[in-house]
Amino acid sequence: MEEGRPHKPRTVADVTRENVRSMHKLEQLSSANRSLADRIAEFVANFCGSITFVWIHAALFTVWIVWNILPGTDHFDPYPFTFLTLCVSLEAIFLSSFILISQNYEMRISDRRNRLDLQINLLSEQENTKMLQLLDRIAKKLEVSCEDDDEIEVLEQATRPETLARQIEKTFRNQARKGGK
Repeated sequence: MEEGRPHKPRTVADVTRENVRSMHKLEQLSSANRSLADRIAEFVANFCGSITFVWIHAALFTVWIVWNILPGTDHFDPYPFTFLTLCVSLEAIFLSSFILISQNYEMRISDRRNRLDLQINLLSEQENTKMLQLLDRIAKKLEVSCEDDDEIEVLEQATRPETLARQIEKTFRNQARKGGK
């Protein structure tokens, strides 16, 4: 298969395979365009979300506390472990920043996917409307009556996203006024 020129699918498996390849290419493009800050934030967020991170902290805290309560050791941070509290607080500040950076990146990716989904859905809606119109013409040409189905005529009309958005917004406002029922 040549790059940029997909082969004609023969089976459903071929179609899904092509779709998966397309999705994989989109993921690769997204990953390739990440900034250094995004890559570091993702690495830190992934590591901090692992059991290894938990075990390392459990071991460090145990050693720290035991070292500072055992008699005969140099207590560099005696009870109530003020320096440990400071270190953990600083770590929490930095970790939350890395996690927020990582989440912001994921949100940008999600927003791009949502816009792509919307474009594809709008295109599909336009194609479906056109197919219904063509089927209606074919039915008329073959003298097949569809007069008893009012839904067909309604569905043949082009869907206007702005109208749908206003209807959705109006419905949510009305539900909010009624107490979310």
